Amino acid sequence: MDKILRLQEMINESNYIVFFGGAGVSTESGIKDFRSQDGLYNQKFLYPAEFMLSNFMFNNHPKEFFDFYRENLNCLDALPNITHKYLKKLEDKGKLKAIITQNIDGLHTKAKCHNVYEIHGTIYKNHCTKCHKEYDALKVFNEKSIPKCTCGGIIKPDVILYGESLDESFSKAIEETRKSDMLIIAGTSLTVEPACSLIKEFKGKYLVILNKTATIYDKEANLVINDYLKNIFEKLK
Repeated sequence: MDKILRLQEMINESNYIVFFGGAGVSTESGIKDFRSQDGLYNQKFLYPAEFMLSNFMFNNHPKEFFDFYRENLNCLDALPNITHKYLKKLEDKGKLKAIITQNIDGLHTKAKCHNVYEIHGTIYKNHCTKCHKEYDALKVFNEKSIPKCTCGGIIKPDVILYGESLDESFSKAIEETRKSDMLIIAGTSLTVEPACSLIKEFKGKYLVILNKTATIYDKEANLVINDYLKNIFEKLK
């Protein structure tokens, strides 16, 4: 049977679908991924991207941190693509119960999806490290140097930096995964812990992996499709 038709059948038969997506979900929106050949982590910088986006850099070299952050993570103009829009339709039908995303671009929210767990945070939320006053993304991205609060504190993006632990949204994501009868994993190499450990929490009927390249969990899946997500979701009803 054609794999797209089989995926459609699985969706039709399921009532509690959870979607877990990585950087590949957003590439059709013009946002570079991280680990592909042309991804952020394979570009040439003075220091590795993981180091530049670490809590060490934020705490000890904030100007260099924000210069790198603004240059490489500003996706405010990006718009939802066919994957985000399909998930919204699936949510409206009552089948999709939760979206778990590693992405910080806020595109699922832009697509008006509701039950979204942004386990690595979002660029759209920022707070003062001193008084905890909240700021929008424009405040951070429009600054030329270190963004400061009116109280003098540094404004920190609400994203999980390297060296930081995931917050309570990850615990909620685990709960949703355990309740699901179908888990669709898309656009992620499943190599980043602890997010990739979500797959171990799934006890439902259908495990589906949609990714350009193979993952180490493919043998555990009921269905694997190695293709661009656009080519998959444009064929689904």
